[in-house]
Amino acid sequence: MEVDRAASAAAAGGSSSGAMAVDAAGSVEKPQFEALKPSEMSSGRPQFRKVPVPQHRFAPLKKAWMDIYTPVYEHMKIDIRMNLKAKRVELKTRQDTPDVSNLQKCADFVHAFMLGFDIADGVALLRLDDLYVDSFEIKDVKTLRGEHLSRAIGRLSGKGGKTKYAIENSTRTRIVIADTKIHILGSFVNIKVARDSLCSLILGSPAGKVYSKLRAVSARLAERY
Repeated sequence: MEVDRAASAAAAGGSSSGAMAVDAAGSVEKPQFEALKPSEMSSGRPQFRKVPVPQHRFAPLKKAWMDIYTPVYEHMKIDIRMNLKAKRVELKTRQDTPDVSNLQKCADFVHAFMLGFDIADGVALLRLDDLYVDSFEIKDVKTLRGEHLSRAIGRLSGKGGKTKYAIENSTRTRIVIADTKIHILGSFVNIKVARDSLCSLILGSPAGKVYSKLRAVSARLAERY
């Protein structure tokens, strides 16, 4: 009797699990959840970013404030204000911010302006996803002092900025040389090519040799993409 009961219970269990499998495969639909809005993330609290303003960038920031404010506030739907006491630009998400990544894009845009990039170049950070800013110092490549350092900075720029513009145009990047600091804006691959060229110049390579190497690399990149 017990054996019969166990057998019948096993059969019943098998039939019920089979029915569940059929239901899961056939009639039961997967639940559809809408994407969370930025205002609903982090328990509905707004998210912030703060970008410090160096002393020498106050005047350019004041002059170009509306050019920075318009794309950030109107297009990216991010609140922006200048905190004069703390000397920084503060950014905050709003109820109608369409994408939470907009906040970081705007912070990168403002940071790029503080480093010395033009507004037109910085706006590309808002529009495109695969753009970055890479920074390094001349002393990271080679320890130079006095006249040697001055000559290295001169080699990077070239006469009237000729060398810098040549590297920018061939690698499709933007370069800012601020004293001994160098900032490069572009895609990951292009930044690497530009950085290699700048490092060669710092180490003492003549501009002509760097140009010929750049031409070869640019041709290879054009074939790949």
